[in-house]
Amino acid sequence: MPIHFTPEELASRRRATISHLIDRGLNGLLMFRQESMYYLTGYDTFGYVFFQCMYLGVDGTLFLVTRAPDKHLAHYTSVIEDVRVWVDSPDANPAQTDLRPLLEEKGCRGVRLGIEWDAYGLTAHNGRRIEVALDGFCTLEDASDLVTRQRVVKSPAELKHVRRAAELADDALEEAYRLAAPGKHVNEILAAMQAAVLRGGGDYPGNEFVVGSGPASALGRYQSTRHQLSADDILAVEHAGVYRHYHVCLFHSIKIGKASPKHESMDAVSQEARQAVTAAMRPGLRFGDVFEAYAQIMEKHRRPRYNACGYGLGVTFAPNWMDWPMFYRDNPEEILPGMVLFYTGGVRDHSDDTIAVCGETFVITETGHERLSRLPLDYVRIG
Repeated sequence: MPIHFTPEELASRRRATISHLIDRGLNGLLMFRQESMYYLTGYDTFGYVFFQCMYLGVDGTLFLVTRAPDKHLAHYTSVIEDVRVWVDSPDANPAQTDLRPLLEEKGCRGVRLGIEWDAYGLTAHNGRRIEVALDGFCTLEDASDLVTRQRVVKSPAELKHVRRAAELADDALEEAYRLAAPGKHVNEILAAMQAAVLRGGGDYPGNEFVVGSGPASALGRYQSTRHQLSADDILAVEHAGVYRHYHVCLFHSIKIGKASPKHESMDAVSQEARQAVTAAMRPGLRFGDVFEAYAQIMEKHRRPRYNACGYGLGVTFAPNWMDWPMFYRDNPEEILPGMVLFYTGGVRDHSDDTIAVCGETFVITETGHERLSRLPLDYVRIG
């Protein structure tokens, strides 16, 4: 059975969740985030694109409402024993016909329940149906952050998966270094990078690798047009090594051909910003402090900057590998040992599609941080 943590660790996580629910005066939690379901039970699926809800009560009650194909997947990948199936039909309304009767069965009438409103697995359409189905039955309180906050600090077992993900991220970047050359098509580089992760036993990422060149080098987002590298080009690569759904990201620019004085200057600023941010990656500081370290370098050199320069990483499912919290101005969240944090800052000039960036992922330790990449993230040039 492919459950990637011991039953004891999963049970310990659920006990911690129950403790948080009690602290908030809640009797249970309705979960729609696939990350929460995976974290607490091992349940691994993309079935959250349909209506799917996992419930955890303060008495330890655990059940899943899902479609028929995911019933077998839940038994195969998780410790969930009580799996209820809602039936597809033109007028199916599982919130009313399946979830509410189950909550009635479990004694939830008149109680206060937390719910993950902020979830890719809960569309506005289904959210409105839940509100109607449970109106007058129980009181719902937004608890979207409850398990998300719990997931931020990684256990030793999780960090083992994180470190394997980091190895796969490096393997993929080495493929980019190996193949990047004038005349090489970015399609071939992208295929080799993704193959390195999968060949190493990894998973698909929560979102697409961002691999751009030419006019797409500074976009910072995946889009479906890719180019052949020219003799004077920049290949920008933002990708993730993924293992057991744990993500470790790298963001790097590779100069093809001779660097101009402008690009040399941009790279120097990017390296200076990375060093400043690295110094701020330590326990006791705030996420806002890391952003200020980045922003001060950009402002000193009069370079444009973004309003955020990174975020937490961990278990994430499509459509996004970004996790919580984010590095932005005045974010008061404290940096804690066991967090896995990705710095994405760099220098971009959209006037001529120029980019210089060297982003990487860190684990926060008791006294500072640990780089997860084995590769030097200094300026790379390929003639």
